[in-house]
Amino acid sequence: MQWDLGGCRSLLVTGASRGLGLQMVKDLVACDSGARPDTIVATARNPAAATELQKVADASPGVRVVALDVLSQESIEQAVEEVAAILGSDGLNCLINNAGIHMGLNLETVTADAMKKTFETNTVGPLLVTKAFLPQLRAAAAQGSGMGVHRAAVVNISSSLGSIQLTSEQLAEFKAYAYKTSKAALNMVTRCMAVDLESEGILCVALHPGWVRTDMGGQRAPMSVEESMTSVLSVISSLTQKDHGSFMDYLGKTVAW
Repeated sequence: MQWDLGGCRSLLVTGASRGLGLQMVKDLVACDSGARPDTIVATARNPAAATELQKVADASPGVRVVALDVLSQESIEQAVEEVAAILGSDGLNCLINNAGIHMGLNLETVTADAMKKTFETNTVGPLLVTKAFLPQLRAAAAQGSGMGVHRAAVVNISSSLGSIQLTSEQLAEFKAYAYKTSKAALNMVTRCMAVDLESEGILCVALHPGWVRTDMGGQRAPMSVEESMTSVLSVISSLTQKDHGSFMDYLGKTVAW
């Protein structure tokens, strides 16, 4: 699948130290300069420990690594200030909330602490990060028209495991209580954002990247990060107003709520 993000001046992806986030940054810098954002902000909880990400950034002037812990309001606010200094009055065109955790806990092993930590990371984190970056998203939206990453967009990386309908169908065997409920809640957050931000031209979608072989997805997963990200970037680059408020997968197909 082909993609072109040349119309998107700036893109920020959270959780870029490994897995899907890291692969996204690698794929963006590997493409022709005219097909990628001018500025790619890659965040990590501990940039000093994100050695592979730092190597990519060192070789790519358009990549800026910023510290961001979605569990810390202070860290979020500091990241907002740093990104504002980088992007200036142009604002932020595309925010990709990718950071997340997965605990494969069933009914007998799930705990209150696991539920709280997963929900805080996978649901509350993206909500508060988006809230904090709204001024920069609005600044970008004010300079364009229509809907898409060329103007202003929020892409929440969700999962088909967050589908309530599919949980009673083909995904019934996956007993990840904390993860599944956190992603179902993230889908609701996405729809609420879509309702609130539509009038401002800020597109919002929830996106399932597939079951991918990462530390989170495990080695049983059928897709590599390279396969997933090629498709994900193609979908992101082609988002328009018709996709606003939707839950879709890496092929651009609608996923049942």
